[in-house]
Amino acid sequence: MPDWSYQTLFRPLLFRLPSRIARDFTLNAMGSLSRLPGGILVIRTLGHMESSPILESELAGIRMRYPVGLSGSLDPNGAAHGAIAQFGIGFIEIGPVTWNPVVSDQPIERDVEQEAILYPLEDPNEGAEETVRRLQRKQGHSLPLMIRTRSRRGKTQEEALQEQKQLMGALRPYAAAFYIDSLDEGWTVEETLDHLEAVVQVRTDVGNEDMPMLLYIPLDYPQELMSDLLKRMSIEHWDGFVIGERQRTETGAVVGRSGKPYSVDRTALIRKLYGAKVPIIATGGVHQPQDALDLIQAGANYIQLHSGLVYAGPGLPKRINEAIIYEKLKSRDVRAKTEEAGPPFWYNWGWMCLLGAGMVLGGIMAWLIAASTVMLPYDVLFLGMDPPALMQVNPLLLRFMSHDRVTLAGTMISIGILYFQFAYYGLRKGLHWAKTALMSSCIVGFSSFFLYLGYGYFDPLHALVAAILLPMFILSIRGRADKPSLEPPNLYNDRMWRRAQWGQLMMVVLGFSLAIGGIVISLVGITRVFVPEDLQYLCATPAMLAEINDRLIPLIAHDRAGFGGALFSNAIALLGAALWGVSQGRRWLWWTFLIGGFPGFLAGFSVHWTIGYTDFVHLLPAYFAFGLYVLGLVLLFPYLMNRKGIS
Repeated sequence: MPDWSYQTLFRPLLFRLPSRIARDFTLNAMGSLSRLPGGILVIRTLGHMESSPILESELAGIRMRYPVGLSGSLDPNGAAHGAIAQFGIGFIEIGPVTWNPVVSDQPIERDVEQEAILYPLEDPNEGAEETVRRLQRKQGHSLPLMIRTRSRRGKTQEEALQEQKQLMGALRPYAAAFYIDSLDEGWTVEETLDHLEAVVQVRTDVGNEDMPMLLYIPLDYPQELMSDLLKRMSIEHWDGFVIGERQRTETGAVVGRSGKPYSVDRTALIRKLYGAKVPIIATGGVHQPQDALDLIQAGANYIQLHSGLVYAGPGLPKRINEAIIYEKLKSRDVRAKTEEAGPPFWYNWGWMCLLGAGMVLGGIMAWLIAASTVMLPYDVLFLGMDPPALMQVNPLLLRFMSHDRVTLAGTMISIGILYFQFAYYGLRKGLHWAKTALMSSCIVGFSSFFLYLGYGYFDPLHALVAAILLPMFILSIRGRADKPSLEPPNLYNDRMWRRAQWGQLMMVVLGFSLAIGGIVISLVGITRVFVPEDLQYLCATPAMLAEINDRLIPLIAHDRAGFGGALFSNAIALLGAALWGVSQGRRWLWWTFLIGGFPGFLAGFSVHWTIGYTDFVHLLPAYFAFGLYVLGLVLLFPYLMNRKGIS
């Protein structure tokens, strides 16, 4: 459920359902997908979150791959942790966990205008025993679990301490660290200090001397009380702080954008008092990348998400990670190292440029031949009939063959343009998504050569071209492509970004549609060869064509299968760009979509109109694809062409 589908399709539907039902349905659906064979691969493919050493860190000895975590209250039963772990999440909070279960039938409500979620006053949870039972099962991921242990408010210090001791003892085998959530504004500062010292001793009593422990500060914990407490508490036994996310009201607890100012203030206070040495995890009000950057600027080391995932979408962790990388690369020293001269032309990317240029040149030549003589000498030799002879038995045959070959030529030109652009602007700069898209498309394209053999017709020219281009492909995939993008990322959930989600949806649907079309055409080409509209246009049956020449159908089949394979290869390259490459200000990609798609549509429509093959049902998929193409270009134009206000 990436942002381009969440913002456009799923969120409007889910927000029509009661909040609790929508949440449970979404989490269970994602969790079910992650547990299916290949489900994790599908989630990773759609999101394509690239790890980077720039993001890696350690928190009290815990290796964090990403600085973004998941709030425990968003998925209290861990139904979708395996799926969410693929979104660019570095750690997962479990909890809050109380010793006894907390049950509430109070509804969860949304305030869409304020981008907030209203929860019951008490965090419902399954209690320690059931939490342990759940954690004993396979989690579906290997991320660190930060377990928040809560002693319920209103208890005495002794009761709260006993509950913390029980929780830490029971949950110790599963925790990478503990969030100690037991601050109560009903206690005096002296009582709170005594309690925290006792909690530190509990860690030793239960054999947790080396277990990291962070103090959880509720978002609505009074600022004056917090300031006094921090100035007087002993920090050496604590491994950091967590700023909470909930603001209690008379009717419930609010989690939403309104919490960001409180998070900023409390984060800044801790940083002012303790300097840079103490880790801080901020959790409140992060709904767009700029919110995360503001908290980091205030002093936070890590960000934990909750309501932002509901309102912005599951792509938010990736967007935050990209924004953090870019901010770190603003440093001159780091940026200079990243901008070091890329690989030379002849190492990898230049070969792919040549491959793309070769595809364009080959497509132009194929178009010229298909629009004139149609048949090549070896085609004539294979058939034992020349074009005039075919024209005499059925004047529509050459036109029909021309329509297959012109559309193939247009597709070849489109592929070549995509390959050249991805190589020059992506592979040359070490972008992982560009290399992945190129590799996937080329593997499909070269493999489709064997479709030509389905009816026993060997095309020597195609074999020669494949033999020339294959070494270029092999040479182009040398080396690693793992450099971060130096382009400023999008930071705001503004109207332009939301509009771009629709544009990206159009391009993704177009890519999948072309992929399906390529598969269908290939299957038809190697099986029955013709669809009913083809035979209606030719005014003939397969038997009649076979009577003309028993090698005629194999010749036509090889054209159809070849076109289907090329279309599928083209679709894979387009899908890679649509899924992973769309980023604000990436102008070259918009021009790639425009120029790369134009030859294919021009070839398809022009040849059909020229030969008079204008059956509406036959052309309907092409009309649909063209509509997606135009809409995608229009909706993406402001986003891809705009570089203002993103840095």
